[in-house]
Amino acid sequence: MSSENTLDDEDTFKILIATDVHLGYLEKDAIRGNDSYNTLDEILQCAKTNQVDFILLGGDLFHENKPTRQCLHNCITMLRKYCMGDTPIHFNILSDQTVNFNTSQFPWVNYQDQNLNISIPVFSIHGNHDDPTGAEGLCALDLLSASGLVNHFGHSQSVERIEISPILMQKGTTKLALYGLGSIPDERLYRMFVNKQVTMLRPKEDQDEWFNLFTIHQNRSKHGPTNYIPEQFLDEFLDLVVWGHEHECLMEPTRNEQQLFYVTQPGSSVATSLSPGEATKKHIGLLRVKGRKMNLQKIPLKTVRQFFIQDVTLADYEDLFSPDTPQVTKKVENFCYAKVTEMIDTAERERLGCVLTPEKPLIRIRVDYSGGFETFNTSRFSQKFVDRVANPKDIVHFLRRREQKEDIKDEVNVDLGKMVKPTAVEGLRVEDLVKQYFEAAEQTAQLSLLTEQGMGKAIQEFVDKDEKNAIGELITYQLEKTQRHLQARGVTTEQDIDKEVRRFRDSKKNTTEEENEIREAINRAKAHRLERGDDRDISDEFADVAMDSDEGSVPPPTRGRGRGGRGRGRGATASEPKPSGRGRSRKTSATTQSRNILQAFQAPSQKSFRTGATSSYAADEMIIDDSDEDVPVMKATRAPPKTASLSSSFSKHSSQSQSQTSRGVAFDDSDDDDEEEDNPFKGRSYRARR
Repeated sequence: MSSENTLDDEDTFKILIATDVHLGYLEKDAIRGNDSYNTLDEILQCAKTNQVDFILLGGDLFHENKPTRQCLHNCITMLRKYCMGDTPIHFNILSDQTVNFNTSQFPWVNYQDQNLNISIPVFSIHGNHDDPTGAEGLCALDLLSASGLVNHFGHSQSVERIEISPILMQKGTTKLALYGLGSIPDERLYRMFVNKQVTMLRPKEDQDEWFNLFTIHQNRSKHGPTNYIPEQFLDEFLDLVVWGHEHECLMEPTRNEQQLFYVTQPGSSVATSLSPGEATKKHIGLLRVKGRKMNLQKIPLKTVRQFFIQDVTLADYEDLFSPDTPQVTKKVENFCYAKVTEMIDTAERERLGCVLTPEKPLIRIRVDYSGGFETFNTSRFSQKFVDRVANPKDIVHFLRRREQKEDIKDEVNVDLGKMVKPTAVEGLRVEDLVKQYFEAAEQTAQLSLLTEQGMGKAIQEFVDKDEKNAIGELITYQLEKTQRHLQARGVTTEQDIDKEVRRFRDSKKNTTEEENEIREAINRAKAHRLERGDDRDISDEFADVAMDSDEGSVPPPTRGRGRGGRGRGRGATASEPKPSGRGRSRKTSATTQSRNILQAFQAPSQKSFRTGATSSYAADEMIIDDSDEDVPVMKATRAPPKTASLSSSFSKHSSQSQSQTSRGVAFDDSDDDDEEEDNPFKGRSYRARR
């Protein structure tokens, strides 16, 4: 077995890998508020102890798109404490840094800044929780980048074509090409891969001497036909892929037998949901790279709060109770009490000797009460464990087995509760719920002007990122564009208008045009907010336009600080008239009236719109053979980009790359005694692919 001294020499990169830290998660919770901060402190301390060359973060450093001042303060404090110092950096950047860090006002790696003293550089892509927003396309990572604490890379500004240029590093004789791609909506990125609009650049010289490391933040498991990124979409010249976004810790690298690269999934550093994937033990990885060989060591996190989850099906315990048993509800409650107590005792035994592990564990028991059983009072049940668990309010989760779907003849009376599996609701996103709703009510409550995707994205912006004008701007944008279309077609009668509006709407479904329209409307909403010069709560502007549908207008959800009332302790109520604020005049009541498409057409708005110029592209085509659905392939041409100097001169590479002389990755013997014998990182090499 190789000793640590022989592994760590002047030619070996040492990289600490972590993803999905989710700083600030439940920071106001009295028990769990410091969990994410404690874990980040442990991660940074581990990096300093192991004297790594740099830290690689795979997205979602922050849990909120707009982190609080407390969250930013804690993050900056820890980065300054552990990542700044006099320790010399032993690797060089060879690529054109103005390309690698093209979104920064300081386009160079932070340790080369003469005004900073960096001992451990941090390289990070953004995730879906802390992704860029606003007219300037900034995110929380850009604040850390401007302060010189983090190197933010992998930010693609184009929605039409993505070119991933690697950060080329060299330490001794080892050459490392670091690729990164920040979070992009899965459906859009899937379509761009299929349409050969994603290109990974490679050095033109000595391509076989580079170790190619790629970090990505997307769905890995399949959530829908195009709501994930198959591993086969990635280029075959890669050696190791660090996959973020998925919270289940699967640190042991798995080999993709088709593309012949390895994938490691570090998972989240803090449990953000009470699901089975979060119950696996949390780890970070210490990656060593020497030449074309690599070794990945798992490092368990000790500050992570313990989480135990168990599924119970009451129908399986016929010897204990049945729906006809006297006082069956009480017996079921006692049964669940025994299960929860058993999990707490297990947590206490495992915590012995580890002072860093939080005292109170997370406990979740999912009870399937199908077959005639009744639920008991969960609030009263939770009171028994207030001082013993960290989540007393949601220990028990009742669910029923999904019933057999019946033939639905009456489309009006659709029971949406039977259409959605209860256990899946915890992991659904807002746009998924919107899509499911309209799929179930296709005939009776279908949108006539907007698409499901557009409505879902607008609601997601409102809920996740507090973009209050997103829905209103999308409706206004689509309304005006439809008006111009109807004018061009010369449609005048109400019957013909309804028919043409639906035809026009259906023609844009699942197309690039629809994606661009959604983005344009959301950008307009952000621009209008910035023009007003404030981020305070604004009176509901969604009331200005009402949808003409059978469902009527639905008020936006209330979040956080009780925005629905608008009172804020000033004695105002939701029904009182709102005074004009900050120099803005009040809207008249006439502007709040809803109007249908015919009325809007008779008095069209004169707003001007920007139309995006279509660029032409020229790049190697990517051939995808495992698509789940027939997607038309768009061929395009574009002038090649400017080439960088030295080793930053790249050749474009598609998924069908040229063969390599030394394909596969050879591994050093691991010094981890706990690794299994089939571990791909224990000195096994694979024959070259020709």
